[in-house]
Amino acid sequence: QVQLVESGGDLVQPGGSLRLSCAASGSILSINDMGWYRQAPGKQRDLVAAISSGGGANYVDSVKGRFTISRDNAKNMVYLQMNSLKPEDTAVYYCNAGVRLTSRATVEVWGQGTLVTVSS
Repeated sequence: QVQLVESGGDLVQPGGSLRLSCAASGSILSINDMGWYRQAPGKQRDLVAAISSGGGANYVDSVKGRFTISRDNAKNMVYLQMNSLKPEDTAVYYCNAGVRLTSRATVEVWGQGTLVTVSS
């Protein structure tokens, strides 16, 4: 069984910074794409940023220039550095990964979420 555990969510003032971390554990052969999604109250869950196993990253337009996604393949971890935070960034942030269990089996795994609140 594979688990993703996020950490780093907090209450921060507008303009502040936070770094989210996500650790994958379990029977993992390798991890393909990893990503961060967010879900604000009453809204759907949307992709914020994603990173391939080779390090190629993409971002939703609203966070470009403010957020940076990175990963440590040796530790099976993915990070989201969030700068210049805005109230509209307030949401539960979820980690997502495509985990290869065997040469023929890949599963999509979600974390439990971590709350980011941007407010003065």
